[in-house]
Amino acid sequence: MLGKVLGIEITSQEDGLVEGTMPVDERTQQPYGILHGGASVVLAETLGSVGSHFIAETEGKLAVGIEVNANHVGQVRSGLVYGKAEILHRGRTLHVWSIEIRDERGRMVCTSRLTVMLVDRVKDEK
Repeated sequence: MLGKVLGIEITSQEDGLVEGTMPVDERTQQPYGILHGGASVVLAETLGSVGSHFIAETEGKLAVGIEVNANHVGQVRSGLVYGKAEILHRGRTLHVWSIEIRDERGRMVCTSRLTVMLVDRVKDEK
């Protein structure tokens, strides 16, 4: 799993809200020594997808991300970043999440939006 490779940890999960952390280190930095925007997007999509997974699972469905965007508004060189995903729309087939990523001082690093589609499970899946 990519999240595991990047050191992402889910720290809190409840209906419609997921929080987690990711280290800023050689796995997640770009060549200039700052947090790679792609790593921020992985954190954002992981948090929202985890949230949708727990909702979809109760309905016998799978949650798959179909669109993610991100605005990178701050730099981080080391330490941890903290992500918080909150559901904005909880439809029958689509979820929309807002995700904020902040540094250890609480400064905004990235704001992201994720759209997740709920799809039927294939009968052969376990």
